[in-house]
Amino acid sequence: MARDTVVRAALELLDETGLEGLSVRRLAARLGVQNPALYWHFRNKQELLDEMARELLAHDMGGPAEGEGWRAWLTRRAHRYRRTLLAHRDGARLVAVGNPGPEVARSFEAELRALTGLGFTPARGLHAITAISHYTLGFVLNEQAALDRRASGAGFDLAAFAAEHPLTVEGVRTGGAPTSDEAFAHGLRLILDGIAASAPA
Repeated sequence: MARDTVVRAALELLDETGLEGLSVRRLAARLGVQNPALYWHFRNKQELLDEMARELLAHDMGGPAEGEGWRAWLTRRAHRYRRTLLAHRDGARLVAVGNPGPEVARSFEAELRALTGLGFTPARGLHAITAISHYTLGFVLNEQAALDRRASGAGFDLAAFAAEHPLTVEGVRTGGAPTSDEAFAHGLRLILDGIAASAPA
């Protein structure tokens, strides 16, 4: 059995069970093999999670297009990264606990080279990319946790909440929920504004 077959099956199982329900035993049953057959490819569950995270991040975020400024590119990159994390259940948690590996490091180096070509110092470029990446990862962690809570039937008394938290409700009504597309875009703009304050012209 090929290693990539195991990884693809593990990602399919992740979509069904979430990270908490993902186990070597369940994966072996899905593939119709015994547990030791999987340990031929992965010494332990962490190695499997590392490879799953690498597969999820295998699609290069890509550098700036011809004539594209740094702000437009980092905006596009952040939205693409968010879509990548949302592509699988618990995708953000998987990336948070997994080791991204050398391919992701090489992609990051290429992105940093692109930013230095646009006038950033290596340090400022590094901080710009990582700040946006960490914001996106944290946002999706909350986003997917909220989805899980709704799927489990967890809820609250909306009328009672509105009576006690009128300003929060008004903020959501006028600006969207904290995990909405609008909220993500707003937070991203705030970070980009901060980068712009110290970025090259």
